[in-house]
Amino acid sequence: MADENRPIKYMRYAIGEIALVVIGILIALQINNWNENRKADKFEQEILYLIDQNLKSDSISLTMELFKAKQAIALTDRLLEQVSQKNYGDSINNWMGKIISFERFKSQSSAFEVLKAKGIETISNKELQLALISYYDESLFKLYEGLEDVEDSFKRDWIPVIKEDFSDFNFMDINTPNNSKEFFEKHSSVVLFKMYKDNRQGSVGYLQNALKANTAIRSLIKK
Repeated sequence: MADENRPIKYMRYAIGEIALVVIGILIALQINNWNENRKADKFEQEILYLIDQNLKSDSISLTMELFKAKQAIALTDRLLEQVSQKNYGDSINNWMGKIISFERFKSQSSAFEVLKAKGIETISNKELQLALISYYDESLFKLYEGLEDVEDSFKRDWIPVIKEDFSDFNFMDINTPNNSKEFFEKHSSVVLFKMYKDNRQGSVGYLQNALKANTAIRSLIKK
């Protein structure tokens, strides 16, 4: 009788051993998953902190360039008003330093590039994923195009005029025509100021949109 029960005992023992091995494997997998999730959470926190620092830097630069662009547009209106009244005082030379210029911006995107290399899906918040892609790949792309249009216009339209009609030119400073009266009474000069203002207004819109997107992303990161 004892011999008959022996196979059953061996089978129970074997099943018990297998069960212990399976349980051990499951526990090991659970611990590994927990470690991987912990690493992923840590990376997400660290990369979002770095992205926020990049965005903070962008926000400061965007705000500065937006102020300069808006100031240039406002000064253009004042200049055109004075010219229409045939007032060619020294103030106009100061204004032209701000007007006959262009804005520059380069995003601090190093943290976002690291995130893209790792995988944007690393960010658990789907809304934040989409906002980051929209900012870096859409808003900034349009902004760069808008700013490039203004800079190209400066090189193409203003540089020849400066060489021909100005005795002194200092970027973002005082600009002095050879003869203010003759320069401003040329219809082409007035048209150039108006055209440059219209071109710059486009970049103002792109700067505002980028700044708005930047602020929205930083709010999502802080949630």
